[in-house]
Amino acid sequence: MIVTVTPNPSLDRTARLVELRRGEVNRAEAVRLDPGGKGVNVARALAAAGTPTVALLPAGGLVGDRLADLLAPEGVPVVAVPIAGTTRSNITLVEADGTTTKINEPGPEISPAELATLERRAVELAARGEWLVCCGSLPAGVPDDFYARLTKLARDAGAKVAVDSSGAPLAAAVAGGPDLLKPNLDELVELAGRPLPLLGDVVAICRELVDGGVGSVLVSLGARGAVLVEPTETRHALGPLVAVRSTVGAGDAALAGFLHAGGTGPRALRTAVAYGTAAVTQEGSRMPTPEDVHPDQVRVLDADPTLTLSGAAA
Repeated sequence: MIVTVTPNPSLDRTARLVELRRGEVNRAEAVRLDPGGKGVNVARALAAAGTPTVALLPAGGLVGDRLADLLAPEGVPVVAVPIAGTTRSNITLVEADGTTTKINEPGPEISPAELATLERRAVELAARGEWLVCCGSLPAGVPDDFYARLTKLARDAGAKVAVDSSGAPLAAAVAGGPDLLKPNLDELVELAGRPLPLLGDVVAICRELVDGGVGSVLVSLGARGAVLVEPTETRHALGPLVAVRSTVGAGDAALAGFLHAGGTGPRALRTAVAYGTAAVTQEGSRMPTPEDVHPDQVRVLDADPTLTLSGAAA
């Protein structure tokens, strides 16, 4: 079983526009509502692939209830920790050329008692699972080292840990030495504190992370695919060119594909890129199903250190 933890889930409303015109009335061609949050998306993709999973999340108010209702038809078991605040709602605007604009609410404040319950339930579930997947931003009231703490507790319980976050929570998680770190290019640049214009630069910082105690690093590179740096091997994978409908959740789908295919090695990398590629062809934050995914169309290559990555983060 793969357990996902999403401390700051959301209800995602996606509106499709021909073109976003600032300062004007914009009329949507279509609107869809999806359960959201990085860990929620990972669980959705895993459930669609038939991989046993459970989504742990705090839930409050009518939005929190609606989130659980939307996950039920997708076959995602939910363990909800009740909170006094209201689960956030996010808005995504997708233009005809695939340009995506997100407006994310900060989320409710989590009390110390609510956080303690969330942590306890995460450890209980981790003891029954293979992976604990810590995903997304942290709402107010949750310390930056939350994922680092969960990493230690989950590993003590016998689970492997993957972390997909950004900013201070990602930096703090590195010190905990998770088995897998899954940033995108922008997040890795922020973590490194310097530009990473070439694939060789990305591999170098990932190698530093692995040498420092992180098990492996999977970096999604948008149109440039993804790179996987493991202790003894580095590989780069490229998917086919596709028409982009929405980039929301593509990195989450890639992480789900990677874990679904075993969480290590070239096959998992190929599957990750296939899932990420399939995700950008979906409407809103809809996760791909196995029928949407084509690993045979993904090329796994030696990492070319001279490959330019400018503008490739997603």
